[in-house]
Amino acid sequence: MKKLKTAVVGAGRMGRLHSRIYSQMDQVELVAIVDNQVDKARELTAEFGGIPYQDYQEILDKIDAVTLAVPTEYHAPIAEPFLSRGIPILVEKPLADSLLQARKMLQWARDNHCILQVGYSERFNPVVQAMQRLNFVPRFMEAQRISPYTFRSTDIGVVLDMMIHDIDIVLSLARSPIKNVQAVGVNVLGEHEDIANVRIQFENGCVANLTASRLALKTERKIRVFSEEAYLSLDYLKKSGTMISKTANIDMVQWLRQQQQEKGRLDLFSVDWTKLLNVETLNIDDKEPLRLEQEAFVRAIIDNSRPQVSAEDAIAAMELAERIVREIGTHQWEGSSSAVISAEHWQNKKTTTQNPTKT
Repeated sequence: MKKLKTAVVGAGRMGRLHSRIYSQMDQVELVAIVDNQVDKARELTAEFGGIPYQDYQEILDKIDAVTLAVPTEYHAPIAEPFLSRGIPILVEKPLADSLLQARKMLQWARDNHCILQVGYSERFNPVVQAMQRLNFVPRFMEAQRISPYTFRSTDIGVVLDMMIHDIDIVLSLARSPIKNVQAVGVNVLGEHEDIANVRIQFENGCVANLTASRLALKTERKIRVFSEEAYLSLDYLKKSGTMISKTANIDMVQWLRQQQQEKGRLDLFSVDWTKLLNVETLNIDDKEPLRLEQEAFVRAIIDNSRPQVSAEDAIAAMELAERIVREIGTHQWEGSSSAVISAEHWQNKKTTTQNPTKT
């Protein structure tokens, strides 16, 4: 089987990770790494293979697929020449720095019948994969994603930088239009929010509370999901999860309800409540989410199938992220306006520059 010729544009932290994985995949050949600081590209090609380039225009006729790992504001201008040639793209999240640019990218992909996958690697976290296999209907979700400041992705706020993962996940689980959004956020180190909390109400009654901070003293990535069938507690970092369900003992639950209805009351002390619950440690594969993400990208190219995280999915997440940022911008702090975030900067950012490949 002919190997796909792949390239990575951007030789920063994420570019290094993508380059490493491509170099280890049997189905592909890493032929190029691009960065406008060409020494960074040389460093990665010396380790993972391929030829270093300073200008992404030089590789347009040399590759079958490309990963973009550059700052968000450069996604659209760099993606356009690749998509116009029908070259499949895996682009790091978020899809773009504005909905206008994201929709343009989607249209370019559609016009050229081209695969455009977005790098929501948390969707490929084995914890999330295990949760989605259970296929139950959530009633309440609570996610927390916090970490110390990394001094990267400073061109966007914490909603687009970190919370966007949980936004994407809760949208995929709730599967319902949004009814209401309430949000608050604070910018501490720059012009964008560094801490944010949001409460999302869906039309089907589901509620999700999301918290994100890039100013914490520790790193945590957790989600809890409640449904009528079960309660899930999941840790993305530890790749561990626990499910507490009633389904294994549904007969006893029904008997208790019947007794309560017939007698009008029930002696709670006579019931061994531990027998009503089934506590299960989820069987979670210890696989690297980014590798699963890139394998899915390559598989979509080979099979000519819809990517697992499509541009449409990414735009839905961005629409909600934009709404959250807008809600943050309308929140008034008593006695001070210094912490109010403006959504206009994010919505109106320019997305053009010369040779934008620096990460």
